[in-house]
Order: sequence, then structure tokens, then C-alpha cells
Amino acid sequence: MTDSTDITTQAHQGIKTPYEDLLREILADGAAKSDRTGTGTRSVFGRQLRFDLSEGFPLITTKKVHLKSIVYELLWFLRGDSNVQWLQDRGVTIWDEWADDNGDLGPVYGVQWRSWPTPDGHHIDQIAQALETLKSNPDSRRNIVSAWNVSEISNMALPPCHLLFQFYVADGKLSCQLYQRSADMFLGVPFNIASYALLTHMMAQQAGLDVGEFIWTGGDCHIYDNHIEQCELQVSREPRPYPTLKLRKADSIFDYAYEDIEVIGYDPHPLIRGQVAV
Repeated sequence: MTDSTDITTQAHQGIKTPYEDLLREILADGAAKSDRTGTGTRSVFGRQLRFDLSEGFPLITTKKVHLKSIVYELLWFLRGDSNVQWLQDRGVTIWDEWADDNGDLGPVYGVQWRSWPTPDGHHIDQIAQALETLKSNPDSRRNIVSAWNVSEISNMALPPCHLLFQFYVADGKLSCQLYQRSADMFLGVPFNIASYALLTHMMAQQAGLDVGEFIWTGGDCHIYDNHIEQCELQVSREPRPYPTLKLRKADSIFDYAYEDIEVIGYDPHPLIRGQVAV
């Protein structure tokens, strides 16, 4: 347990490549499938990646990942927001393709996290509830946050891809497992891994815990046909050590600012561009 105002994880000394290994598997053995966007994919079903957060912050190094977008998106989720204006004001445009003319996305991730509607007209703040459970009942097996609200999916611009996560505490360490029903392995998953790793650090800091593992579980894990060449280039690159995360403690889980989050020693290979499938 740590009482300091900063949490720092040491950079990974031995380089493991679970993400790149899954890319290789899909490139070699993925089934050809059609998809909603009409792009076509290579796909496998039901895979798991594990990252020991005490050994480094899992920001993929075989291509440059845009950390600014990851951080601001997570802060936007934690605000309970559904309008892209807040993101645009900070130079983040990753949700623009799905927004309506007013910039709104409907009751997507942040709305469900912070304001899940109940039948009696009230709302549940799942993040606040999860943090309180970590403090008061860390051994709970019910500490789950869900964005998959069946009654509201039709009103969402895009049904949640990363839809449910669970917290687990053992030996004073907080672990988090995410289930992602649909996993765009080239563009989306590197963002999702880093985002939920960061959230795990933040929740651990607020609960007075150390970090354990982030476990990513994917359903339909796919590479779009127009990302094949990019993924082949990516897996040809030598991985580099994961960076270190330094996190300044905020007054609450909802008070973190971009300036509180610092990634040290990130030395990735160059950016690889790819078109998002809408």
C-alpha cells in the first residue's frame, strides 16, 4: 500500500509481447469474415492478454500511440459526458465520425459509467460505487462496471465495444479485467489497453492500493483487411521496453487532470497510419 501523492511504476526490464503475438496469430490463422462496415476482416474468437502493471505501463512500442487522445478520452468518460465538444476543445477528434449534428453520441460509455438509469427514475454512479466497494469490501466478487445497457443500445451512436470490467483485490494489489466484445486490433486495442491500465492505476491510488494486473479479454478479435500491411509492418519491429507511469494524486477519482498524468521513457517506433472503419 502506498500513501504517497505520486505512484510510479518501474519500466519493464524483460519485454513481453502479448499484443503483438495476437496480431501474428490473426495474420496467420484468422478466419475471413464480413463485418458491419463492409471492409472485411481476419478474425479469431476469445483471446486474453495479461499485463503486470508493476512492471511497466503497457503503452504499445511497436508503433507510436497517441497518448493525449487516450488520456483525454478516459477523463471524458469519467465526466459522464456524451458530447464530443469537450474532446474537440482539447484537440481530440477520435469520436467525431460517430457524433450527430450536435456533437452528441447518445448514452455511451461515460453516461452508463456515471449515470446508469434505474426503473424508478434515479441513476447509479457505477464508478463511485466501484471505488467505495474497493475501500469497504475489497474481496467483493460483484465489483463490476458495465456499459452494456440493453434498453439504451438503440439510442447509442455505437454500441460499446469494451463493455464490462471487473476489479479484483489480492495482497493489497488491484487488478482489472476488461471484456471487449469487438476488438479492432490495429487501431482500437492499443488505446483500450492503455486506457484501462491508466484507470486501474487511478482507482488503486484512490483506494490506497498498489497495482496488480490488467487483463484484456477479447471476443471477436479482428484485423481489418485494410490494416493487414500495417500489422505486418508492426510485428516485424523489435519491441522496446514499456515506459513508466507517474500519477499525481487527485482529490477524487473524478478530479484527475491531464497534467496529473505523466508517461516517462516512452520510446516507440514511428506511427503507422490506418483508416478507421465506421
